[in-house]
This record gives sequence, C-alpha cells and structure tokens, in this order.
Amino acid sequence: MGGSAPFAPRPSPTALGRWLKGERLDEGAAALIAASNAAAKARLGMIARRVLLAIPALVGVVLVSFILTRALPGDPAAYFAGPAADAESIAQIRAALGLDRSLPEQFLVYVGDLLRGDLGQSISTGQPVAEELARRLPASLELTLSALILSTLIAVPLGIAAAAKQGTWVDHACRALVTAGVSLPTFFTGIALVYVFYYLLGWAPSPLGRLDFLYLPPEPVTGFYTIDAALAGDWETFRGALAQLALPAITLALFTLAPLARMARAAMLEALGSDYVRTARAAGLGPRKVLFGVAFSNAMLPVVTTLGMVFSFTLGANVLVEKVFAWPGVGSYAVEALVVSDYAAVQGFVLAMAVLFVLLNLAIDLIYTLIDPRTRSAA
Repeated sequence: MGGSAPFAPRPSPTALGRWLKGERLDEGAAALIAASNAAAKARLGMIARRVLLAIPALVGVVLVSFILTRALPGDPAAYFAGPAADAESIAQIRAALGLDRSLPEQFLVYVGDLLRGDLGQSISTGQPVAEELARRLPASLELTLSALILSTLIAVPLGIAAAAKQGTWVDHACRALVTAGVSLPTFFTGIALVYVFYYLLGWAPSPLGRLDFLYLPPEPVTGFYTIDAALAGDWETFRGALAQLALPAITLALFTLAPLARMARAAMLEALGSDYVRTARAAGLGPRKVLFGVAFSNAMLPVVTTLGMVFSFTLGANVLVEKVFAWPGVGSYAVEALVVSDYAAVQGFVLAMAVLFVLLNLAIDLIYTLIDPRTRSAA
C-alpha cells in the first residue's frame, strides 16, 4: 500500500444520461461508458468465480466431517440404549440408526439426506438437527456480532490514535491492551467479570442464558432477543436481554479486540509512512484530512480482512464463553454432541459453519470491490 490507489474512470452523469436517452456520443464518452460496463462485468465474473470455488470446498467439508465423526471414540448406539442395555438391544439400535452399514453406504445415505435438506436427527436431544441449529444459531450470532461491534468501536479508534501518536502513552496503552487481550483466556475473563459485577457488586443479572426467568422471550422475528424485543416495543424485555448480553459480549470483545487493534495500528503506521500521504501533506491538506481522508481509507482494507477472519474464528470458537454464561449457542451444542458421539449433530454443526464461512468470505469480496478500486481493475 505504498503508492496511490488507482481509481477506474467513471463516465460523467451528462454522458451517461445522453447514452441512456439513445443519443450519439463522442468517442471519449463512449469509451468511458464501455470501461464502466467492462468493470461491472468483471466484478460479476469475480463474484461468480468465488461462488464456483466454494462448491468444491463445501464438498470437501462434507466428506471430511463425515470421516472424522466416524473416527470419534464411543458408540452412539450404546449411549442411546443406556447403561443397562444388553448387546442385542445395542445391535438393534445400531441397525435402526443405520450404523450397521458400511461407511460408503452410510455416506451415500447422508449425502442423499443433505440434498433433501435433512441434516438428520440428534440422538442426544431427539430433535432434528436443522431445527436445533436454527434455534441456537441466532444466539451465537447475537453474541458474536455484539462483541465484534463493541471491539471494533474500541479497537479501530485506538489503533488510529496509537499510530498517529506513536511512542506516546496512547501507543503504550494500546500495546498493553492488545497483550492482555491475547494473553487472558476467555473463560478466565468471563469468570472474573461474573465474580466482580454479579457476585460482588450485584450490577449484572445471573449468568444463566439469554434471558432471566422473570421475562418471557419476545416473538421471534430475527432470533436476536434484543432486536425482537425492540421491534415488539417491549422495552422491559429489551433491557433484560441487553443486561444478559452485556457480560458475555464484553468477555468476547476483550478477546477479539486484540487482533483488530493490532492490525489497525500496523495498517495506519504503514499508510502514514507512504508516498501518497507525504504528497497529501505537501499539497497542504490538514492533519485531520490526511489522517482520516487519505491514510485511513487505505488502511481500512486489511482491517476489514482481519474483521472477517476474527468473525469466522469467533463464531465457532466462543464455546468457552457460552459455557461460562450458560449461553444456548451452537458452540456449546457442538461440544455436547462431541461428548456423546452424536454424528448427525456434529456433522450439521460443521456444515453450518462451513456455509457461514463461505458466505462471509463472499461478503468480504463484495466489500472489497466497493472500498478498493484496485480490485475492480484487477478482476
């Protein structure tokens, strides 16, 4: 990012309006419109290639998750039958679950069910896996997105300030916060926050799920309790859901804040030392214009990439936070399924996470085409 970002030429509104009306254009205006159309086609082609490349990845995820779940220790038929069951009963249950077939036969049955939209039935809960994931995924998304929004609002300004005031106390505070965020385990941070704010001060509600027993869950619209309560105008439930969300979101935000602040600081330092920033200063632009209008617009690209990576990692790895706060998300659901070798639940979780990661990467590519003109010219 050491040079100025090249921007693709755009047709003027007058030329575009004349072209839409069917008027004859001169060669320069026609060339600009042709370049704009070519850039749009290139962006669509890049998106189509990303979608096509995601298909083999999803096929690989299905195959690997199927093989790895079959390698898990334990027998799901024995767990389902109970400790008092004899060998004959376990064999009957294994046949009912289809586990007596060969692995290729089991895989073909599993793929056929997937093509029909059936993720199987969980042996630990007795419910369809698709329904379990649909009920638990909004809880994980609400927690993860809340933590990322909170950490971004803190990390990005802190990284900018640390880069702009390198070597000062602001820079040292940023480094200390990043080090603490990386070093402290999430379960330790969560337990410490519960001890201080719930046990000692009594400010926070009991860390038991998404909503205190005094409140009824809002009518599901998005699956996010805070948003659904606000849409229904139930501000009492909204405050209760927000209070339950506060401590787990802060715990996860302290963990996700570290890579975002570190990347924002590094990207801003690189941008502030680049040629185009020196040119902007020589041209007489003010410090604020240089910092936010020139440097930050270029430093935003690696921050967006890091944000996407952190979101992908956090969504599937926030199980410790969910366990500490009894949060009914997909992370705790997957761990419980692993303990009892619940094949269908584990495979459904892995597949759901893979689809989310593919969609997230596609969204990042789309954002790149909006904020970085170089991707349009290179597509």
